[in-house]
Amino acid sequence: MTTADHDPRLDAYWMPFTANRQFKQAPRMLARAEGMHYWTDDGRQILDGVAGLWCVNAGHARPKIVQAIQQQAGEMDYAPPFQMGHPKAFELADELAKLTPAGLNRVFFTNSGSESVETALKMALAYHRVRGEGSRTRLIGRERGYHGVNFGGISVGGIVTNRKMFGTLLSGVDHLRHTHDPARNAFSVGQPAHGADLADDLERLVALHDASTIAAVIVEPIAGSTGVLIPPQGYLQRLRKICDQHGILLIFDEVITGFGRTGQPFASQTFGVVPDMITAAKGITNGSVPMGAVFVQQAIHDTFMNGPAHLIEFFHGYTYSAHPLACAAGLGTLATYADEGLLTRASTMADTFATALHGLRGLPHVVDIRNFGLVGGIELAPRPGEPGKRAFDVFLDCFAHGVMIRTTGDTIALSPPLIISGEQIGQIVETVAAAIRPVV
Repeated sequence: MTTADHDPRLDAYWMPFTANRQFKQAPRMLARAEGMHYWTDDGRQILDGVAGLWCVNAGHARPKIVQAIQQQAGEMDYAPPFQMGHPKAFELADELAKLTPAGLNRVFFTNSGSESVETALKMALAYHRVRGEGSRTRLIGRERGYHGVNFGGISVGGIVTNRKMFGTLLSGVDHLRHTHDPARNAFSVGQPAHGADLADDLERLVALHDASTIAAVIVEPIAGSTGVLIPPQGYLQRLRKICDQHGILLIFDEVITGFGRTGQPFASQTFGVVPDMITAAKGITNGSVPMGAVFVQQAIHDTFMNGPAHLIEFFHGYTYSAHPLACAAGLGTLATYADEGLLTRASTMADTFATALHGLRGLPHVVDIRNFGLVGGIELAPRPGEPGKRAFDVFLDCFAHGVMIRTTGDTIALSPPLIISGEQIGQIVETVAAAIRPVV
């Protein structure tokens, strides 16, 4: 590509997870957002079908969040988080602990889902060492799992394209089999009936490595970025039981499912399984200021609280942990969720969403449809020799017709803001259908 092919003002920015050359030849520029919509730089209105990037759960430019950020910026722009604190950090942690599953009442702040995962993995390793089981150093992820893009996250993650360029990654990591089983579960509405037995794959890894070497298992309750994979009925319960039997910590990555996506504040509550740690980000501030968190069982936290009181218990943290603007945004976000009942609204919209999505069955190239709460996936058969191209063509067509979707491989992912109406669900699905029908 030469500078004649595109605006040279676009050159400097190397865009993340983007086909940079394609984008810069035909940019898709967003200039403004409010409620359920974006507006492009040329004034077109775009219905947001993916909550920004799985994060704008309350919709865009919500007044309480905007006001909280503005006020905090004028009051105090930054406070160091090491050996110092500020009131909103403690207030936000306390409010978050009221939403988490029972016992997960200790909150460690990060700046992203990737950092939350790194933090939780380090906590798991350090926890076992502090309690005298330093041999537990092995981490278990899952094939097709996504846990961010730092070295720990891609090591326990199982998406090939995210791993293959970056060498040997962390040592001492193994993976469970993934749960995607279209032969038995295609077009399931809600949780698939088959696949609880796939959790028994952990027993295979225990037998291979011995439980005394395994620190933690990390999985997404619903795997989002790999194509919206819904947990089979009984799978998460079985995984919890096996971890308990062998003294292994269970970490749920709820960066996507946290803050109302499944009809409860956290998917662990929806599915009735309490992990030892939850990683979160995205919806914690409605995407307005970068922030993440790890929610930790009090017993794990308390294990670290030993030795002389003046010594640091856990040598980990970030310059921007509990950043004042992020904490203010988080408090404004939680207030907005509470005012409008958004953390449970997905449960009332789930049937409408499921009916609309599964109405796409029978369209050309649609090989599976998956849904739970307000998250959905429409899997297309890959075009021979061009994996991902068919779904990308649908993405471009939808954007041209005023709806923003997301694709991962040949799966169309939908995760609209929790404020969505039934009419807007219809608009998204009808636009997707119109884009799928002519695609070759």
